[in-house]
This record gives sequence, C-alpha cells and structure tokens, in this order.
Amino acid sequence: MAKTVVTATPCGEDGLCPKFAKIFSILGKKWNGLIIEALLKNGTQRFKQLAGMVPTCSDRVLVERLRELESEGFVERVTYPHAALIEYRLTERGASLAPVMGAIHTWADEWITPEECR
Repeated sequence: MAKTVVTATPCGEDGLCPKFAKIFSILGKKWNGLIIEALLKNGTQRFKQLAGMVPTCSDRVLVERLRELESEGFVERVTYPHAALIEYRLTERGASLAPVMGAIHTWADEWITPEECR
C-alpha cells in the first residue's frame, strides 16, 4: 500500500490546517463541487444550462451557490452591456481545481459502487 505523505502546515487549535478547513467549507457545501465540475467540463454557461446540469438543485439555491462561489473567487458572472445575457465561467482560481476534481474522479471510480449512486 502506498504511503501518504502530509506536509507540515501551521494548524489551528483543533489540529486542522485553516486553509484546508476553508477550502472544505467551500467545496464541501452541497452543489458547489457539481457546479465547478459542470463549468470545468462545459466551459462558460448560462444559468439555465447550469440548472439543467444540476437538476435536483433548486434555482434559488443555485443562485445562492453561484454568488458564494463568485464571492470566493472561483466563478465569474459575466454580463454583456447590449444584451440580456448573463453567463458564468470559472476564474483562474476555479479552473485550477481541475486536477483536484480529476483526483476525486479517480478515487470515486475505485471506491464508489454503481449501487451507491442510486
């Protein structure tokens, strides 16, 4: 079995790295990972396109999550001055999560059974 190496980082009082805790508070929030994944796979999207990719998320919650991801610097809301068009795309920070999401896919392929996805 491969040995996992964890690099030393300053920890909080609870022993958890504050940076690790911060990113999990963002990515661990329901729907955020799926929104990021949809934008990684499909590029810039309009709201209704995103809503179709995360169909069990209500529009109200999707708006909340997009605003949160925007305020955290992962998603950018793009408006066009001469059109009633609003799109969402990943920022450089958001796009840099691609290898992390790829690692999660690899882990899930190994450890999650099809029965667990139902």
